[in-house]
Amino acid sequence: MLLAHRIRIDANVAQRDYFARAAGTARRVWNSALAEWQRQAALGRKPNALALKKQFNAIKYLDPAWLDADGNPWLRTIHRDAHAQPFANLARAWRRYFERRRAGEKAHPPRFKTKGCCTDSFYLANDKFRLEGLSAVLPKVGRVALREVLRWPGKILGASVSREAGNWFLSVQVEVPEQVARRRRSGDGITGVDLGVSSAATLASGEKIASPRPLKAALRRLRIRSRRLSRKLEAAKAAAGIAGRIPKGTRLPVSKNRTKGLQALARLQARIARVRRDFTHKLTTRVCREHRAVAIEDLNVKGMLANARLSRAIADVGFHEIRRQLLYKASRYGTHIVLADRWYPSSRLCSACGTRSGKLVLGDRTWTCAGCGAHHDRDVNAAINLQRLATGALAARPALPEASLAATPGTAAGKPPAAGGKVTPARHEHGQQDGSGQEEDGEHFCPRLR
Repeated sequence: MLLAHRIRIDANVAQRDYFARAAGTARRVWNSALAEWQRQAALGRKPNALALKKQFNAIKYLDPAWLDADGNPWLRTIHRDAHAQPFANLARAWRRYFERRRAGEKAHPPRFKTKGCCTDSFYLANDKFRLEGLSAVLPKVGRVALREVLRWPGKILGASVSREAGNWFLSVQVEVPEQVARRRRSGDGITGVDLGVSSAATLASGEKIASPRPLKAALRRLRIRSRRLSRKLEAAKAAAGIAGRIPKGTRLPVSKNRTKGLQALARLQARIARVRRDFTHKLTTRVCREHRAVAIEDLNVKGMLANARLSRAIADVGFHEIRRQLLYKASRYGTHIVLADRWYPSSRLCSACGTRSGKLVLGDRTWTCAGCGAHHDRDVNAAINLQRLATGALAARPALPEASLAATPGTAAGKPPAAGGKVTPARHEHGQQDGSGQEEDGEHFCPRLR
């Protein structure tokens, strides 16, 4: 099982300077390779990342564009992994783009990276560095101090160094033995999890777990710091005699005050992300650790974010990240994840008698069943219906095929791990004539492969 550990680096001034130059090198090589790829494609040729890499290696120490003011090849001061990996990343980006296009999905081709508008990072091969307790020995910079030791025993496959809000992090990808990666569950319950805005997660037991909503809590400070930075930028444009948009290729002089304002804004945004990440990890770990089967809805998060009134609140909870973490943590705890069909009416089905209610608007947080008169909390009722889906799918599990995710994207910086949770997509087959969505005998769950 592939796992990643992101560790903060306590780097000195010289090490920070090298990290910034290495990340800039990776960015420049990416842009150069992408430009050459597009040039060859415009000529009707079929670009190849390996051929582009060989072409670059032949000129990187000779071409004037890659020499310093004294005519020396400055790439020799940067470890080769920083300017070799961008070619593999570019090939992977184009492959993913074409695969999505063939699948009929909306996709964007790889884009050029702009300084300050992309994540500063570079790659390290597993044989180019080593970890020694609370320190790591990296190429060109030597020993750097780490905030914690590597938590995963196993074979190290690679690492990447990235920057977030002025701090540098080492993300190490480790191939961990299955028996070590597995975690013991503390319970064997079955539950449904209904995700929402007012409560981030509602369990079938009736418990509602509120989200810290870090963006909402820090929105006032975020706006203030954004306005301060905007005013400093407008002052720099006025000093340079620029009105309107900054012309492409123009670099404004960077003042110390603008740098401090940019760093303050970045620190606040990083804190918002950390608070949300901490809550999501604690929630998903608890759900997987305490249950042997969990049912969640296959939400159309992208479509939900198109709602201008709710997009900020939905993004502040992080529906997609909760689902992603549940899927990869399920394999560690042996938890079975059931994905309810996107059109499964979990909120509108009466969990007592199975009658489907009429149309429910978002403001209807409670409703009364017309069939049996039961009064329902919307979120709790949905979680109970999802729990029944999980119960039925788990009972039929030995006789049904299972889809095991081959990878969990986004777990590690650089490469995704190749282990995921066991997932059974489930939809509801209508059994009653009234179309309530539930059959009288309770055997109403039909998993299907996606």
